[in-house]
Amino acid sequence: EVFDGIRAGQLKDRGQLYLDIASGPFYNYNRAGAKPSQGIIQAWYAQGMQGGFKNTYDSIKAFSETDFRDDLKKFDKPTLVIHGDDDQIVPIKAAGIASANIVKGAKLLVYPGAPHGLTDTHKDKFHADFLAFAKS
Repeated sequence: EVFDGIRAGQLKDRGQLYLDIASGPFYNYNRAGAKPSQGIIQAWYAQGMQGGFKNTYDSIKAFSETDFRDDLKKFDKPTLVIHGDDDQIVPIKAAGIASANIVKGAKLLVYPGAPHGLTDTHKDKFHADFLAFAKS
């Protein structure tokens, strides 16, 4: 149902849909006390609008309906899973925790209060954690 709404929004006004997602749930800018960054919002919008309409429309189905659990079971390399516990796009229980439990030996880092777009909102912490993992 949620993804049907996203598909409908893309058909109606893709540009506005992308602005609404970026200025709201993707970065948790819809949360009380949030301080939206117009730079982050506009960068996300610009990146999204560079994708072809059909490709981005079809990707909604691909990312919302594809079951990757069998693929995750095949991972045989050190794997770092980083997820925000306030991700409004992909809930941590359904993705981050589930993935870390499926991938043998995966390391899960949970960022309190972090959104889906944590690589922008928590970039210093993300980079430090990623580099520490890569060096280990």
